[in-house]
Amino acid sequence: MTTSTQTARTATVTSPDLRRLVASECASLSGSAVSTVALPTLAVLELHASTTQIAALAFLGQLPNAVVALPAGALSDRYAKRPQMIAADLTAAAGLATIPAAAFAGVLGIGQLYAVAVVLGITKIVHDAAAISYLPFLVEPHLLQRANSRLGAASSVADSAGSNAGAALVGAVGAARSVLADVLSYLVSALLVWRIRTPEPVAPPTEGRRTLARDIGEGLRYVAGQPTIRTVIAALSTLSFGLAVMNTYWAYYLLAELHVSPTAFGVIMGVGGAGSLAGALLAPRIASRIGIGPTIIIGFAVSPLAQIPLLLAGPGLRWQIALAGTLAVQLFWVTASGTSQRSLRQILCEPRFQGRMQAASTTVTAGARPLAAAAAGALVLFLGVRGTLTVGAVLQIVPVILLLVSPVRALRDMPVPPARTAVPPAREGA
Repeated sequence: MTTSTQTARTATVTSPDLRRLVASECASLSGSAVSTVALPTLAVLELHASTTQIAALAFLGQLPNAVVALPAGALSDRYAKRPQMIAADLTAAAGLATIPAAAFAGVLGIGQLYAVAVVLGITKIVHDAAAISYLPFLVEPHLLQRANSRLGAASSVADSAGSNAGAALVGAVGAARSVLADVLSYLVSALLVWRIRTPEPVAPPTEGRRTLARDIGEGLRYVAGQPTIRTVIAALSTLSFGLAVMNTYWAYYLLAELHVSPTAFGVIMGVGGAGSLAGALLAPRIASRIGIGPTIIIGFAVSPLAQIPLLLAGPGLRWQIALAGTLAVQLFWVTASGTSQRSLRQILCEPRFQGRMQAASTTVTAGARPLAAAAAGALVLFLGVRGTLTVGAVLQIVPVILLLVSPVRALRDMPVPPARTAVPPAREGA
């Protein structure tokens, strides 16, 4: 690392640029939480989407993960990350704005929701590939877990507030108009990222022409050669598949079969967000007390156990309270585990591979979700919604086994990061 880059990076987790990055993530997440309530409500209750259409919507929303993640990761390692984040936010805002416009014109249909889902999926991948790989350049390695904890805590507050705001907005102005809050959130996010001024290192130019495919292949070989990173990503992908099977019909199950109102649906998600907040805040303390490996494994193990009340639930307030409490416990450990495993991967990964490492994780983790949505669409024809949810819950046991037989189980402290390759800071606006 060059001297100029060394001084550009902050030694604390309270620098203005880190605060701007955190605020940017919070803005987009709070708006997306509104859409998480508004879009299912719009599809199920206003457009009267069938179970097949719900599965198709979930499939299309996740499909870009399997197609775009690897190129996005390679681009984030090759070029400055801030312009990519800004462009992604502005594109997402434009796509979402078409929903209330079409609703106002009386032409909104499920096909348009499909198209917007694809656009949001692509922009999220591009933004996340740049943002997650940008964080290690803002703080020193030994402060990464604290920075991720702060980011996770702020994001949990934003997600919880957005869920409750979404429930209130849907009830007050309707599902389609509520999406405007998400449009505004992306515009705010883009503005905050634009205001970040810390120079970011980029890979130095190489001799000869390098294709994107070559960069992708180099990144995949690097990840495959890192045992701990490889194991964590494998566990994440299997957990993601099981959760995606359930998430395909989770909102439909609550709204249509358990007769949860849109307001109660938002409250349940908001309570879950409170658990996520606590998990993010306490993640460094938990990892310090019981070890980084056990923290990661417990987070994975709680997930399948937390599905039991959901599978047994029926209509009524008591079950809604039980589901909210269970979701809070689940998200507490999921967030504590997620903060820990993300910090672990960032510390172990060389700077020039940060974007591609994250892209590899996204590809096999989020890329499994379209297959899971398709599988859920097939399973529901034979098992019904509750039976499909049961299959998704059972699948979540697999990653726990993977981690228990891996090097992660023996980890107690964060490892020493690899030697940093000297790279020059990127030109602003490059």
